[in-house]
Amino acid sequence: MSAPGSDDTDWRPGAGIAALHLRARLNATLRAFFAARGVLEVETPILSAAGTTDRHIESFHVDFDGPARAGARRRWLRTSPEFALKRLLAAGVGDCYELGRVFRNGEAGGRHNPEFSMLEWYRVGWDHHRLMGETAELIGAALALVGRHCRVRRIAYRDLFQDQLGLDPLTAPLETLQSVLAEVRIDPAGLDRDDWLDLIISHRLQPHFDPDTLLLLYDYPASQCALARLRGSGDSAVAERFEAYLGPLELANGYHELTDAAEQARRFDSDIAARRAAGRDAPPADARLLAAMAHGLPACAGVALGVDRLLLCLLGDSRGAAISAALAFDFGRA
Repeated sequence: MSAPGSDDTDWRPGAGIAALHLRARLNATLRAFFAARGVLEVETPILSAAGTTDRHIESFHVDFDGPARAGARRRWLRTSPEFALKRLLAAGVGDCYELGRVFRNGEAGGRHNPEFSMLEWYRVGWDHHRLMGETAELIGAALALVGRHCRVRRIAYRDLFQDQLGLDPLTAPLETLQSVLAEVRIDPAGLDRDDWLDLIISHRLQPHFDPDTLLLLYDYPASQCALARLRGSGDSAVAERFEAYLGPLELANGYHELTDAAEQARRFDSDIAARRAAGRDAPPADARLLAAMAHGLPACAGVALGVDRLLLCLLGDSRGAAISAALAFDFGRA
């Protein structure tokens, strides 16, 4: 008897057997890459008493039924191992990485699965420019598994917009940003300036990225700092972060990490206020991360990379293939 909503074939994996073998080779390559560089592999909790406050990311939660003395009953499935890894950095563990599963509610589609594999690593004493170089080396090592190579291009966020669209994303009026997307059907309700900038990238720029080029886009608008340091002031202020695109597929997001606990607390409070104002769930800020930062988070840079998307590139299609081609069982088959 078939389960409700299933058919007689959805027990089968979405990914081919060759893809499953390639994933195993990719995971081994990633671990060998860091072992050769003396970067420690660690494991951190999947369930946490605190969740992400980022207004662009939604968390899953579960409720614990055990003894009250065990701690908070509501636990959040991690959207990234970032907070726990930074606590380890503050404790003195040094360069480290984690390869594991993370969870994001509401993210399902051609390029998204609510449960996916993330590789996240941190380098003590590095900035985002140096980490960009290592990210390119790692992606190059992965592509070599299938005999592929790519060019590497670095360009500042501001320069990309000026070169391709003739506008300055840091100073252009909102109406100008909206006009760039005049031919795209978009509901403007609730969208702010950063939302329009993201839409310009996804609709006007990203689809045209060269499939054989690894584009490292860096120094984002200050308003998109997330957990990154800021540099400069006024219209010239930028967030020291980067994103990596192989062709049109976004693979990684990295920061020259913020280390100021007071500023991090302010950003958490701002995120929580924005979520509540929009009538959305607001997970508690991670007090243990703030305590670790106050103790002393070393100067560092960190990056998170989507392993499933990287595998999709290795399978040979970074444009049209669905993420299910890289997963044994995607959300619909789980």
